Amino acid sequence: MLLEFVRGNTRLAPVPFVPEVTLHQADEPIALWEKTEQDGGEQPPPFWAFAWAGGQALARHVLDHPELVAGRSVLDLATGSGLVAVAAARAGASPVTANDIDPYSLAAASANAAANGVAVTLLEADILDTDDPYGVILAGDVFYSREMAARVLPFLRRAAARGGLVLVGDPGRAYLPDSGLVERAAYDIPVPVSLESVPSRRTRVWQLVNQ
Repeated sequence: MLLEFVRGNTRLAPVPFVPEVTLHQADEPIALWEKTEQDGGEQPPPFWAFAWAGGQALARHVLDHPELVAGRSVLDLATGSGLVAVAAARAGASPVTANDIDPYSLAAASANAAANGVAVTLLEADILDTDDPYGVILAGDVFYSREMAARVLPFLRRAAARGGLVLVGDPGRAYLPDSGLVERAAYDIPVPVSLESVPSRRTRVWQLVNQ
């Protein structure tokens, strides 16, 4: 089972910049990636096994400002480990939906929600062409490729146009849009050198505004 794989190939540890949240985390990405492919077939990189800078920034921000999400429906888009979903749930959001297209990611999000004693709904689907109304959409580290940005940005803009609160956590990825963003916070986030080549990244939380 995927849940057993996640638990068997990671260790529970506090998130560096969000120590009140504990995640199943891996120490080394390549070896874990190879393990996910041992049963045959290509698998995406194990983004779910690490606390990425954008996600840490968003998690820190909603825990420090629970009024942003408390009592509201929240979507954690491209959830990865589920860190942001867990933080939103801890801050009082309800319901909280963790969305990803990678089943390993949702297994990790399930394990991490259980480890932190919160309730998170899992949604394995490509929802970027949909328009389901969430009160808050949280998107960490989603502007890492031209293709992803081209699909994510219209989805987020539609949500903002409907009046939803859209927050983006980003450490300066190449395809972050250069307009329609208002900075809400900036943090120096500890990151794995094996993934980012540096020990920390200046990471901002942006609000996407309706233009």
